[in-house]
Amino acid sequence: MAKLVLMHKAGSIYEDEPDAVYDFPKSYLKAVLEAVGDWVIYYEPVKAGPRGYFAVARISRVIPKPGQDGRYLALIEPGSFLPFDRTVPRLLDGRPIEAALRDEDDRPKKGGAQQLAVRRLPEGEFARIVNLGLPSDLERIEETLYDTAAPAFAEEQTELERPVLERLTRRPFRDIAFRRKVRDAYDFRCAMSGLRLRNGGGRPEVQAAHIRPVERQGSDSVRNGLALSGTLHWMFDRGLISVAEDDRTILVSRNKVPGDVVDRLLRPEGRLLYPDDPRDWPHPSNLRWHRENVFGQVSVDEDAPWG
Repeated sequence: MAKLVLMHKAGSIYEDEPDAVYDFPKSYLKAVLEAVGDWVIYYEPVKAGPRGYFAVARISRVIPKPGQDGRYLALIEPGSFLPFDRTVPRLLDGRPIEAALRDEDDRPKKGGAQQLAVRRLPEGEFARIVNLGLPSDLERIEETLYDTAAPAFAEEQTELERPVLERLTRRPFRDIAFRRKVRDAYDFRCAMSGLRLRNGGGRPEVQAAHIRPVERQGSDSVRNGLALSGTLHWMFDRGLISVAEDDRTILVSRNKVPGDVVDRLLRPEGRLLYPDDPRDWPHPSNLRWHRENVFGQVSVDEDAPWG
């Protein structure tokens, strides 16, 4: 097996969806086949934007691209994709992180390796990039972010240095990373009510909802997430609300949700609020999956939160 860097440009002409599939030509087939079962890091090319290294995922298998000779699809293992909490810059102190991109003076090489869409990545460089993008103490950072009493207490603790692969597969860590990215994408505002609420300590009330649950082949991509208030999250998971085919209009199971509740909870125009960055917009296929598999089909056994 081998770890790779995969170049990805949002809105490219290729059928790339980082949390699901990577489209590549035959010239990279050998390298990608070596990476089956191993991890890859996504990289945004300079001309596409400023992000640098921005996510990690694991390749499950490679197949020929249907109907197009000479191209292949690397299928991403469901549930493995995870965006970095902090995008990792291409250069640190003026030096590329990848040794293959440095010349003899440690300056960035020109052309050549810089242009490769698929690059082999040594284990040490993989670990370094992940450590920069997904800090081992991310759980502590999130827990103490809004707790004014926490810093003094945290100084007395010895932070457990979790191995890189444990972080990438451990569900509690992934949940925190997902929540931080989704809430930040929506600027801590509920996508359905439009409200940005905080409790007395300044902690945001908005939650991060998976549109398609991880246990049902959903990913931890921001495009599979919605920032929702606690009540709307509860309703969304139980199929009482969803999003229409236009990917904007909020659907309500009116036979199960009282009209006055709808009036209190949803934006007056009844339309979904999107993140500012189009790369974070909910993916239509995820919204369609929820609409077809959850909306109106989940029985509500618990007492409704509106009493």
